[in-house]
Parts: sequence; structure tokens; C-alpha cells
Amino acid sequence: MTVLPPARRGRDGAAAPAHGTSTAAVLARIDRIGPSLGPAARRIADFIVRHPEEVVHMSVSEVAERTGASEGSVVGFCKGLGTTGFQQLKILLAQEIVQPVQIIHEDLDPQDSVETVTRKIFQSNVQALHDTSAALDIRAIERATAMLKAAERIEVYGIGSAAPIAEDAQYRMLRIGLNVKAVVDSHMQAISASLAGPTVATLTISHSGSTHETVDATRLAKESGAKTICITNFGKSPLQAFADVVLFTMARETLFRTEAMTSRLAQLAIIDVLIACLALSDYDQSVDTLRRTFDVLSIKRY
Repeated sequence: MTVLPPARRGRDGAAAPAHGTSTAAVLARIDRIGPSLGPAARRIADFIVRHPEEVVHMSVSEVAERTGASEGSVVGFCKGLGTTGFQQLKILLAQEIVQPVQIIHEDLDPQDSVETVTRKIFQSNVQALHDTSAALDIRAIERATAMLKAAERIEVYGIGSAAPIAEDAQYRMLRIGLNVKAVVDSHMQAISASLAGPTVATLTISHSGSTHETVDATRLAKESGAKTICITNFGKSPLQAFADVVLFTMARETLFRTEAMTSRLAQLAIIDVLIACLALSDYDQSVDTLRRTFDVLSIKRY
């Protein structure tokens, strides 16, 4: 067990992080500070200890709801353990409770053959697409399509592994003649979102829905009067509070498998649907624009 030095107390009685302490052994740390916790922090601690496997799949909003605490109390509790916040706590917790191979892929086994690895990963990706299709709200797609079509300008936000998805969305929308830009730098997102205004529609892509940069950008865009759309995994998350329309993926990706393709394939499939609906809503112009852009690009091929 990791032994913690005497700690300062923060809100709800949680221990304030001590400089230079290790962030390992999350469950042992919770046990160590348990007797000194206030009521809200005690509920959070008990929930994490009793349901660690669930917690690594949950958002900060879901933990707050299940424990009857605020999101701020959950984050404060995590920082009291010496972590940077809820996301890091989930990573450390996952490292304690999962097998090392699950960091690569949660369904793999060290003894799996290449054939088995291939089959499992393809099945996982196909399942994510099937589940996303089954869960997708058609009226939400219709609303998102109408917002994007009516906008004078579209901005697409994505950070980290969502950045190439945002850039792909920009490329696809440009091909059918839309005024669109992908913004994948956090500072540029904040500036651009704050200046968006009511003639702009934003599309935020975030699997967790809890990334500070994209949540902040979406909030700023909404406050500026823009229409806000987000693509995120099913479940509660902070991002949804600032979205006019939410399009859910259903991917079994977890925090310790953040570079897996399942969530990105589901996100790309939703973007495919949006592009097709936008193109079909103004069929003749879209076909004409696609022809012209194809002719321009043809000179770049042998």
C-alpha cells in the first residue's frame, strides 16, 4: 500500500494533493484518506471502491449523478488523491484493475493468434457501427442537417484523436461546396468559437465528451449565438450541456484504449450520413460542385 504523507484538506474533506507524491495505487489512497472525508467525498469514495470497473467507463457527470454529488466535488475528490482530475483517475484505476493486454485491446488475450486478433478487432469495429446505427436518433440527424445547411459558415472542432475526424469532415463538406473550416488547435478553437455568432453552426467531435478544450469551445460558440452540434459516445457528459443537437456513437472504447478505431469509425459513419443528407438536400448544386472539384483534383493524378 502506498503511504500518503499528511495532507491538506480541501472541499468536502478531501485531501489536497501533496507535491511529489506518487499517483499509483488509487484504491489504496482512497482507503487511506477514507476516515477523514466529508459526506459527499465519502459517497464518491465508496462508489469508486465498490464499482471500479464501472467507473473507468463512466463520465464525470454520471459519477456525480450516481453519488448525489456535484461534478466539481468529483473532480475535487480526484485532485485530492493527487491526480490531475477525473480523467487521470480513470486511467490509473484502469491500470489497477485490468490486465496489461487490455491497454492494447480489451478483448485480446496474450495467447491469441494473428488470425484471432484480426477477427476480434474487425468484429469489434463492425459491432460499433451496428450499435451506433441502431441507437442513432433520425430526428437529431434531420435537425443537425438543417442547422448545417442554414449556416453561413460551419466550424468543426476536434482535439487529439478527434482532430483527423474534424479535418476529414472539413474535406468532405468542402467537396460539396460548403463554407467550412476545421479548428484543431485549442487556442484557435477558443478564439473562433467566441466570435462565431448566430450565422455559424459548429460541429464538435469528442468521444468522451469531457475534453476541456472542446467543451470550452462548444460553450463559447453557444454563448456567441451559434448553433451547436456534437458527436459523442452514448452516456452523460459535460459537452452535452452546450449542444443544441447530440448525435451519439455506441463504441466500446475505454479510456485506456484511447487510440482504438471503434469510436472513430462510428464518428466517420455519422459524418458520412450528414454529408449525404446535405448533398441530397441540394442535389443539383452538390453534384455540380463535386464534378468541378473532381476535375480540379484529376490533374493531381497520373
